[in-house]
Amino acid sequence: MMEQACTTILVGKKATIDGSTMIARNDDTFLPLTPQRFEMQQAYSGKKEIWKSNKNGFQAPLPENGYKTTMTPNADVDKCGVFGESSINEKNVAMSATESVYGNEHALAYDPWVKDGLAEDSLQNMVAPYINSAKEGVEYLGRLIKKYGSPEGNGVLFSDRDDVWYMEIVTGHHWAATRIPDDSYAIAANQVAQDFIDFDDPKNYMWSDGLQEFVEEHHLNPHPETFNFRKIFGTDNEKDRHYNTPRVWYGQKCFTPDVLQDPQSSDLPFICKANRLLSVEDLEYVLASHYNETKYDPLGHGSDEDKLKFRPISLNRTQNSHVLQIRNDVPEEVSALMWICFGIPSFTPYVPFFTNAEDTDDSYSQTPLEYDINSAYWMYRTLSMLAESHYSKFVQECRDYLTQAREQQHRLVEETIQDARNYSGAELTAFLTKRNHEMVADMKARTMSQIGNFITEGLTLSKLTFNMDINL
Repeated sequence: MMEQACTTILVGKKATIDGSTMIARNDDTFLPLTPQRFEMQQAYSGKKEIWKSNKNGFQAPLPENGYKTTMTPNADVDKCGVFGESSINEKNVAMSATESVYGNEHALAYDPWVKDGLAEDSLQNMVAPYINSAKEGVEYLGRLIKKYGSPEGNGVLFSDRDDVWYMEIVTGHHWAATRIPDDSYAIAANQVAQDFIDFDDPKNYMWSDGLQEFVEEHHLNPHPETFNFRKIFGTDNEKDRHYNTPRVWYGQKCFTPDVLQDPQSSDLPFICKANRLLSVEDLEYVLASHYNETKYDPLGHGSDEDKLKFRPISLNRTQNSHVLQIRNDVPEEVSALMWICFGIPSFTPYVPFFTNAEDTDDSYSQTPLEYDINSAYWMYRTLSMLAESHYSKFVQECRDYLTQAREQQHRLVEETIQDARNYSGAELTAFLTKRNHEMVADMKARTMSQIGNFITEGLTLSKLTFNMDINL
């Protein structure tokens, strides 16, 4: 299967500024252009259908009944596969899949990947519409992995209004999951992240059947006095220290700056506590980051060696960055928000959508494969390219655009929540759908204006110029 290289953040409800749970991820691909869609999969009942993957041949029957669920799949399904990636269903259960992780050769020797098992391209659609809680999501996926196996290593994020879970599938049939404590956060970056699994605490940890016995039978634990999932199943090599661990280090540096750590450490903690309550913007900042204000910033002023040393978090091949937020300070009907960024996160905004809606805007759901500036995906990719092309000239203007966009977004979200008190049932869903479309229109107007500014200013920055004496 194709390697997906992503960065994940999970935050418990007592670690956030408004008491919400949040799970977030950059969905990165190998190519800088892999058009994405944002769509609403409607609820259904009494339907008999077989899910078939066009990537690895996986097949399985779908349940006869499914909840309404948002999805962010590829636009070119025939060529690239579905890859639903991120969702919130009508029960306000959020899911993001997957964070690619890599099991080591010792464990895989005894439980190898299953070639036609449940892979990332099918995983979101096989699970998200059928779960009632975050914990149930882990249990549900665990049963599927037991039955069908996995062809790859995957980290999967689940959340609801109370709980946040992170699950890692590390061999063909084995996995473990950790509930993120309410007052904590966790960051993962393409490496097995979970450390200590407590088998005496099933409320906060879950695991595959026979996991302990499998490890003991095959002598996989290098530190038998404890059960460190990362040390047993994960990798620890040069690629990790240049490609993976520095991203975890930078995220922890942003949230817990008073703890000094080595960006190439193999022992960065999984569960952490921030030095403040975290907001949506805090998560967006990390997902949009490229080692900002350090010598490792590829857009900074360090040496060429330092600037190219580590793989940054935000990339030109980040196709879909998202923060999935379930709030606890508002009525349940307006508590679920998907903050979606279809451009490069460093330069483009995360647009909020209430998921209790009838549909998604055509500019998001009907993404064409060829360039069309009327499409949200292509519009935000255009802005990203222009902002980066003259970064030193445009950086402050880009910051101002993003700051003003965030201010307006929070204003519109709050106004919507207040006005929603006048509606209920189907009328409320229709109202939220209308407000989502209005948010898209507002952000399009702002973004097209900014694109125009960058193009106009960029035309004056050509190197094919020459200063002449006006008297000649």
